Amino acid sequence: MHYQRRSISFIIPILLCTAQQICSQNLLHYVQPLSGTAPSTTPAAVKHSEAGSEKNANTIPSVGLPFGMTQWVAQTRTSETKCIPPYVYNDTLLSGFRGTHWISGSCMQDYGSFTIMPVVGKLKTRGADYAVPFSHNNETTSAAGYSVETKSFTAAMTATLRCGMLRITMHEDDSLYLLFIPNSDFNQCMVQVDASTSSVFGYNKVHRIYQGWGQPAGFNGWMHAQTDKQPAIAGTFSGNLVSYQSVIRNQQNCGAFAGWKLRKGESIVIAIGTSFSSADGASKNLLSEIGNRSFDIVKAAAQQEWQKSLAAVTVSGANEKMKRIFYTALYHALQHPRLYNDVDGTYPKFAGNGELMRTAHRNYYDDFSMWDIYRAQLPLIEILDTARTNDFVRSMILKGQQGSWLPIFPCWNSYTSAMIGDHVTAFIASAYNRGIRNYNVQEAYRLMRQNAFTVANETDYKNGTGRRALPSYLQYHYIPQEDSVPIAFHKKEQVSRTLEYAFDDYALSIIAKGLNKTEDYQLLSVRAFNYQNVFDPTLKMVNGRYADGKWADHYSPDFRASYITEGTPRQYTFYVPQNVQGLSKIMGGEQQLENALDSLFAKGEYWHGNEPGHQIPFMYNFTASPWKTQKVVSEILRDEYSDGPGGLSGNDDAGQMSAWYVFASIGFYPLNPVSGEYQLCTPQFETITLQLPGNKKFDIISHKDSKHAMFISKVLWNGKLYDKNFITHAMLQQEGRLEIFLADKPSSWGSKAANRAAGLSQ
Repeated sequence: MHYQRRSISFIIPILLCTAQQICSQNLLHYVQPLSGTAPSTTPAAVKHSEAGSEKNANTIPSVGLPFGMTQWVAQTRTSETKCIPPYVYNDTLLSGFRGTHWISGSCMQDYGSFTIMPVVGKLKTRGADYAVPFSHNNETTSAAGYSVETKSFTAAMTATLRCGMLRITMHEDDSLYLLFIPNSDFNQCMVQVDASTSSVFGYNKVHRIYQGWGQPAGFNGWMHAQTDKQPAIAGTFSGNLVSYQSVIRNQQNCGAFAGWKLRKGESIVIAIGTSFSSADGASKNLLSEIGNRSFDIVKAAAQQEWQKSLAAVTVSGANEKMKRIFYTALYHALQHPRLYNDVDGTYPKFAGNGELMRTAHRNYYDDFSMWDIYRAQLPLIEILDTARTNDFVRSMILKGQQGSWLPIFPCWNSYTSAMIGDHVTAFIASAYNRGIRNYNVQEAYRLMRQNAFTVANETDYKNGTGRRALPSYLQYHYIPQEDSVPIAFHKKEQVSRTLEYAFDDYALSIIAKGLNKTEDYQLLSVRAFNYQNVFDPTLKMVNGRYADGKWADHYSPDFRASYITEGTPRQYTFYVPQNVQGLSKIMGGEQQLENALDSLFAKGEYWHGNEPGHQIPFMYNFTASPWKTQKVVSEILRDEYSDGPGGLSGNDDAGQMSAWYVFASIGFYPLNPVSGEYQLCTPQFETITLQLPGNKKFDIISHKDSKHAMFISKVLWNGKLYDKNFITHAMLQQEGRLEIFLADKPSSWGSKAANRAAGLSQ
């Protein structure tokens, strides 16, 4: 297949500012893409992270557009190995520029990626030979563009939703070769170069991860690259073996090359289309999104799109460092889920074997790091972008229809059954409860109910469908120690699974009630209390439990246990977001809950670098001392985030860690992400404006008694006294003004039981 660049007239959309405040601030320059690319230096990360990837935020300085199909990054690591991002700050050698599908901040792996490497002088095709030294002093990073200067060339990148552009400028007269490398660790790939049309096509076959690890995922990462100058020479290679054949398939360390003789200051521009559907899809994406546009025009459009997206939340009154941390966090929170369909709506069938589908509505998305992002990252999108949220839910329904089961943790467009819980249900319930319902609600409910009530057959279960350990959960109303959950990437973790299933059952009960499914609602409402069945009344904490009801021995609350997911029993004891009052009651009352929280923080056992504890700092709002939430949250924002490369407290996990910062710093957080309630805390900025769907604005204004005042003394909502220590999504949907008055000392504001959000009742 050949593709010839043609001269076509394009109407370039100009993204106009919608408010004077947006126009007056250049928000893009606050984004620091290198944040999180080095090992974390925050106190909680140093104490709690296990050796290896937990100490890293695992973000990358990616160039792309929000929720785009492909991101573009300078490459310092050559593999698609789990937990190793393509860019690591401490590396000193550059080995190319990658079109990546790395999930930002994750401990997962890249897939379907391609790398383009400039080689100056003699042709070299082995990584150890062509990698070149680089310095961070010679890097320029932003969300819309990246550039780096090496000894022989300067490289610059920019991007659209599905495409990228790379510009290589020579420092001296010399030969320039471009290597086009599919990064297939399975050696299942193809590259074809055509010098006559200045084009390169290729694919990198995608393989599954977690459940079904290593099996073909049923689709490829496709690439179509087009250079603006016809090469004088072209061919293919495998390792050091060079050939002038135009096609190479399924060889180790294989790729294609093209070469030019260039003068000092001369550039080559490469436009690259990507697709998960086909070579033709990559070509259509390239023609539609780049066509004959120049590098500078594409970059300017990317800058405008990021400016528009970042301006959804505008802040003022803080120092420049805080603004850098804030807008970097927002940038990280807008990376995923990933757009999967081509410009014509084509995408690979979920859990399929190569069949292509076509979207009937807008866009189809995948790469939902659901165990992480249902907590705050997706609720942030629900506030700022209801249309995209509807797309996300419709994508989930399509996955359930195409694969016959609603996925648990859909990534690589496949079932993974990764992590624990069933939080696609929590996400859909969260959207539903906020009135975001432009999808087939009955079909969504059918799929969620199947996960909650039906045990998958052996074949489906091994393929990653259905809840892990559901038979035990249904029989005992908790998962006993005897069930080791063998068919799972995360085995055992019985207590954590019980707690999270109880929350998911609560989430589904919300929709059941709304749809008048009374019997389901009653059953699920009872199951929402299953957290009580792993709460050891003697220890006042959660504990492993056997089928006969006996508790596990040798209890060490502050050490990792096999029945807890990535944490300790003390940390997971507080995972009852659906019913903090109920947890307080079985602890012995609200004073005991407050004491338990005090103990956690006093011992330094709060670990901000992992998601199950993200709601904990806001739980003081359910005690007589909500001022402690205000104090602790302000300290976490100060201590666990910075603007340096090591400034994130553990894996960012598709933007969840960053979304926590966005919420907490503007003064509220979805402790229970399904409820539509947000716990108030201390805003870190003087003024905050949320630009909401429907051209509405929500303003938050802080009034401080002094520079360091952090304790809430009074709140006004549209000029009237407001005594609740939470706000609701219904308030956010109105055009409103929330004024928060801050004092130097704690007050009794929000401390009465009547001021708190409601929990469940038995």
